[in-house]
Amino acid sequence: MKKNYNILIAGVGGQGIILTSDILSHAALLSGFDVKKSEIHGMSQRGGNVFSFIRYGEKIYSPIIPMEEADILISFEQMEVLRWLDYTHKDTTIIYSDIRILPASVILGREKYPDDIEEILCSSFSRVIKVEKENILHKIKSIKYLNTLMLGIASLDLNIKDQVWEESVKHQVPERTLKDNMDAFMSGKEYLK
Repeated sequence: MKKNYNILIAGVGGQGIILTSDILSHAALLSGFDVKKSEIHGMSQRGGNVFSFIRYGEKIYSPIIPMEEADILISFEQMEVLRWLDYTHKDTTIIYSDIRILPASVILGREKYPDDIEEILCSSFSRVIKVEKENILHKIKSIKYLNTLMLGIASLDLNIKDQVWEESVKHQVPERTLKDNMDAFMSGKEYLK
């Protein structure tokens, strides 16, 4: 069993990064792990980048993931995955969405949105999971549940039992969205089959 887990979650404000990190942190805590979490969400209301570090294991001393030590990088927006590559190594599992949310610099024509993201990732990492929007829309009620679907994918690599995930989702989401969140989470667990 791996002693410590380092998960980095990134995206753009409004995509559910904080909720996802809360679900993951709570599930790890319920599983008896020592958990530390750090997040930046000051720009979330303006569509800025948002990220969260979650570290859990036998004993964790800092919430900050050291460079090149992320076990899993989850990115809800395609270009955001590139911002965090300094925290990865060749065996980091990359889970990213093909959703594009254009930053102001691209909208204003000062920069170009990269077209080679998939090639960069596949040539650098041994495990890359691309979540394609068009392939999941029939599996989840709304794109707003993308975050729990992607967490379901990540859960396959984490040492947390299914019943604990369900309890954590139930604890973190409003009751009216529980079924849709759990359906999305389970769709994530089945995504690679």
